[in-house]
Amino acid sequence: MTIDSVQVPLRIVVTGASGFVGSAVVSALDKVERYSPVAVVRSKNDGQELSSSVFPVPDISSATDWSAGVMDAAVVVHAAARVHVMREVEQDALTEFRKVNVEGTVNLARQAAAAGVKRFIFISSIKVNGEQTDFDKPFTADDKPAPSDAYGVSKKEAEDALRVLSKETGMEVVIIRPTLVYGPGVKANFRNMMAWLKKGIPLPFGSIHNKRSLVSLDNLVSLIMVCIEHPNAAGQTFLVSDGIDLSTTELLQCTAKALGVKSRLVPVPAKMLEFFAVALGRRALSQRLCGSLQVDIQKTRHLLGWYPAVSVEDALDKTAKEFLEHH
Repeated sequence: MTIDSVQVPLRIVVTGASGFVGSAVVSALDKVERYSPVAVVRSKNDGQELSSSVFPVPDISSATDWSAGVMDAAVVVHAAARVHVMREVEQDALTEFRKVNVEGTVNLARQAAAAGVKRFIFISSIKVNGEQTDFDKPFTADDKPAPSDAYGVSKKEAEDALRVLSKETGMEVVIIRPTLVYGPGVKANFRNMMAWLKKGIPLPFGSIHNKRSLVSLDNLVSLIMVCIEHPNAAGQTFLVSDGIDLSTTELLQCTAKALGVKSRLVPVPAKMLEFFAVALGRRALSQRLCGSLQVDIQKTRHLLGWYPAVSVEDALDKTAKEFLEHH
């Protein structure tokens, strides 16, 4: 049975619905008449501003009961996860990541398949491919995975388990591996970067000639929406980006322009930055700032007819506007 044969409106369950990506997916689904989204949140209070149905789930683990949430659902978009953090505090980080990202995901998927869900869309991570690419040698969706940290390993293990489950149950699995996602409401390093630029703090990143793929929240959500029903998405793994790669220097310059400020970038050689970062124990941060991470989205374009409709300039303008309004 295909998704098209399911009686409309299609019940779409979205986990992580109070999060950065999940909330945007629910908002997009709310605008489509034939979709009936169910927002999975940690508590009812998290879903107060959502117009869709809300299903509170305090935590995601191997023991979570999803039966009421996935009942009569056609599709699950699994955006919830224990996310990657720059400085992990758990001594056994992989075990902690596995509890949510592997065991919790498989438990949800098994209950979804048992309830008759036709398609399971898993929001994975480009970290499954690896941390870095050679310049102009992008990752592809069919490359051999090479995760190097606990978060990436847990996402790969979840992908592998979902593929096995799909063969066992017939439930279609779609895997999406986003690069760094930015947009209105973005947090962590991207928001810190905007704060530095807005304050006019001189930054030593004026001479970095790497290339990194990013994806705006709008472009990621548009791909997820396509994957909900597109017949060619079943069983596939997709990489997603804005289609244009930027150096760290270019990203800072474009973001400063969007913020309406002058970028104060000092042209310090990348090798010198890397040396000092390693000396200060910040090798991972140096890698993100100075190294390349590019993705090839030709498979996504070819199989789905999808293309990133929102330009980097427009996405940065939208991101900067929200930042200036609220901070």
